[in-house]
Amino acid sequence: MNLRSFGRLTVVAVISLTLAACGINSVPTKEEAAKAQWANVEAALQRRHDVIPNLVSVVQAAAISEENILTGVIEARSKAMGVNITTDDLSDPEEFQKIQAAENQFTQALGQFRTVVEAYPQLQSNARFADLMTEIEQSNNMINTEIGRYNDAARDFNTEIRTFPSSIGANVIHGSEALEYFEAAEGASENPEVDMSKITGE
Repeated sequence: MNLRSFGRLTVVAVISLTLAACGINSVPTKEEAAKAQWANVEAALQRRHDVIPNLVSVVQAAAISEENILTGVIEARSKAMGVNITTDDLSDPEEFQKIQAAENQFTQALGQFRTVVEAYPQLQSNARFADLMTEIEQSNNMINTEIGRYNDAARDFNTEIRTFPSSIGANVIHGSEALEYFEAAEGASENPEVDMSKITGE
């Protein structure tokens, strides 16, 4: 190998190492990982949405007006399902806030519903109702798990694009923007206080 060939190989090696150090590969890899995890969040949210029609049917079959005890859940579900975002919106605070707020409202509505149904023994003793409530609880747990994983992946990506030298590639080559974190509403996991007179009419 002559000196000129060796010099060319050296230049290629240096360029390759420089590009790798600037996050040419790591930045998009971490971004795709976070976006893929968001798809898991959406699947978990959809699973919870899908339970509600069956829940309404059970309540109706128990001769209880869902207008009284399910209105908040139905309206919150409808609003949440009406919010659609793409993976590009994960870095848009305003758009991301829409789905975060809608899903948090849905979570709170379900929490209120769990409290309200304690006054209806005919529902508490219904096996199908119990199965659906268990499914909702499992869905909530899955949502929390997937959101946690998404936030971790988003944090990993955000750290990467803000850390030198990856920040060079992130800004100059990829034009990367930080991803938003999904934050549950304060007190969303707690049982809310509900004025039963407004629900039962008593």
